[in-house]
Amino acid sequence: MILFIQVPCLNEEQTLPAVLADLPKEIPGIEAIEVLVIDDGSIDRTVAVAQELGVKHILKLGTNRGLAYAFMSGLNYCLEDGADIVVNTDGDNQYAGEDIVRLVEPVLADRADIVVGSRPILKHKEFSPAKKFFQVLGSMTLRLISKTRIRDAPSGFRAMSRKACTQLYVYSRFSYTMETLIQAGNSNLRVMSVDVRVNPKTRDSRLFSNNFEHIRRSGATIMNMFVLYRPGRFFSIIGSLFLLPALILGVRFLYLVFITPHPDPERTYIPSLILLAIFAFIGIFSFFLGIIGELIKQQRKLMEEVNRNLKEIRYGKRDDR
Repeated sequence: MILFIQVPCLNEEQTLPAVLADLPKEIPGIEAIEVLVIDDGSIDRTVAVAQELGVKHILKLGTNRGLAYAFMSGLNYCLEDGADIVVNTDGDNQYAGEDIVRLVEPVLADRADIVVGSRPILKHKEFSPAKKFFQVLGSMTLRLISKTRIRDAPSGFRAMSRKACTQLYVYSRFSYTMETLIQAGNSNLRVMSVDVRVNPKTRDSRLFSNNFEHIRRSGATIMNMFVLYRPGRFFSIIGSLFLLPALILGVRFLYLVFITPHPDPERTYIPSLILLAIFAFIGIFSFFLGIIGELIKQQRKLMEEVNRNLKEIRYGKRDDR
């Protein structure tokens, strides 16, 4: 078993030494541990520091391509170099590297394809009450969409089997954390959480400047993935929101015209009928969009399976689990 630990970095010369020093040197069941530093267009000495610390695998992206692109580029690099398990951790030293052993154990035991490190969010002293609330709310929402029991959806500290690495594909340019979980949960990959520890904060997040931006961008990602992976459910909900008032308007019209003892002969009800027609059209059209979305979803699944098979052929190992 070959384990690759990938560390996406953007100007992390100050924190990278602590990250690398905290990584495990030996894990039972793992024959070799390799470290990959992914340089996402750093303008400081990140690459030089990695070289000075003896890192053999350094992937230079040239310019800042974003965390999601760096994550996927790292997975492809690790697969090409024969990785059986890939662990992703952050370059800001947020996560305790010693807990990689906890992440890897369920994958080694063939109990999970993806293991996500769950931070002590409610007990985290550096998280504000608002951030704790939105972290918990976001994870709860993602559990419903992804059909997983994940406890800390935004956590980037995770271990992935070779099978998961060949199957995942990130469409978003913002972040990979939530999208990969939604994809995994809807692709029959086994996902679980383990408790991990965190280190003191070293810097502010570079993905977003405040909680509201994080909510906006994360919410947009969740919505896009909901449409992409569960279009039937999404458009059925939208259609129902319009068909329900159309039904109410229709029942009201029938009652006023045919059941009311003395209906007003001069009343035409045309505005209500126009509104009913608009609601009914949008509702029915939404259901048709859901059907089309499900057909596209099946085609995308076939393409993702082809992509996985091509990766297995290209990278030389096949995960038959």
